[in-house]
Amino acid sequence: MNIGLFDRRRTILLVDADPHARAALRVALEAAEFSVGEAANDQEGERTALRIKPDAVIAELSLDAGDAGMTIAEWLHANSKIPCYILSNAADALMGSVGLHEIGISGVFLKPVDTAIVIQTLKTRLVVAWRETRHA
Repeated sequence: MNIGLFDRRRTILLVDADPHARAALRVALEAAEFSVGEAANDQEGERTALRIKPDAVIAELSLDAGDAGMTIAEWLHANSKIPCYILSNAADALMGSVGLHEIGISGVFLKPVDTAIVIQTLKTRLVVAWRETRHA
């Protein structure tokens, strides 16, 4: 079954250092008929994105890219126009929210995430993105 997004199952890339948080969100997304790829950090996320070609990304907020260069969100914005959502706790969301839209962030999900909201947001956004590409 394809979540009602036309001819194929949509793929989501999860990037989060916490394996338990990734597993919980993966289980919910797979139950909603999404395919899920996982990565523990931005570098792994970039490699995984190239391999699985996700329809959307949900990535833990990385305020300091450090030696890695760009964050996964910045890399994705530079290389594609897929929706990218940030996972964050409330404090990080307040500190990092300035300028998120400019680097291509579609939205922020606060931890602990409400999986029903994540799933509904992805379904809605991916239908809109599909329609935009069909009429472009």
